[in-house]
Amino acid sequence: MPTPDEYRGQIPAWCPGCGNFPILKTFRDAMAELGIEPHRYTLVSGIGQAAKFPHYTKGNTFNGLHGRALPVAAGIRLANHEMPVIVTTGDGDCYGEGGNHLMAAMRRNINIKLFVHDNQIYGLTKGQPSPTTGEGTVTKNMPFGVISGQFSPMTLAVALDCSFAARAFAGDIEHLKAIVKEAINHKGFSLVDILQPCVSFNKVNTYEWYRQRVYKLGPDHDPADRNAAFQRSLEWGDKIPLGIIYRHDRPTFEERFPVLSGKPLVKQEQFNTGKLERTLAEFR
Repeated sequence: MPTPDEYRGQIPAWCPGCGNFPILKTFRDAMAELGIEPHRYTLVSGIGQAAKFPHYTKGNTFNGLHGRALPVAAGIRLANHEMPVIVTTGDGDCYGEGGNHLMAAMRRNINIKLFVHDNQIYGLTKGQPSPTTGEGTVTKNMPFGVISGQFSPMTLAVALDCSFAARAFAGDIEHLKAIVKEAINHKGFSLVDILQPCVSFNKVNTYEWYRQRVYKLGPDHDPADRNAAFQRSLEWGDKIPLGIIYRHDRPTFEERFPVLSGKPLVKQEQFNTGKLERTLAEFR
């Protein structure tokens, strides 16, 4: 059984107090408890403070372009669907630049685990509002307040029949760890929106702000009830629900794709490196 220390990478360069730190600790603990050794999974990210996550974690990693983590992860997963593929990204990277890829991944139900560090701001670009920034919020480069409406990832997930849609809070690591493990164990595309404070550029959505509003969904909420899930997804403001908002167990893309039904592409004879070498030699 691996230990959390076995997942340590470089020393993080995040701001002291950043909500990314508890997410990093929780991820290491969850992977150790699940027994997924560092060499047996792949972690993909795009660009941003959250996307530095793979640098600080030991394992197979890939840094993609801004907003393009999901298509890279899909390619990795389709090449070898025996290896868990995890995406770590931010609200700007995923919901802004990568919004179209998010919708495609939900629709296809590729068995990828997506963890979004949602600090409701672009931290890397020093306070630019993201899609989840509240309307009217004043930032360094929006001195008159954000004029666009606030994006709701959970509402989109329910509308697109996302296989697994959950919300967690970086200030409650035990609950976050439980959600992370549920998402990884789920068969199908998993979206976990993690509320995490940005202590440098978001002075509104602080740890205290969240603690006054978040609450855990109880046994009275049935994640399989799509109508109830849609209503929960619309809750934001004085009350913000945490937990599994929606869950629909349905066939994954890999299961429905005939070429992959037998075994992964990397283990199929037609994809052996010998044939690739002969093909490349023709162009030399």
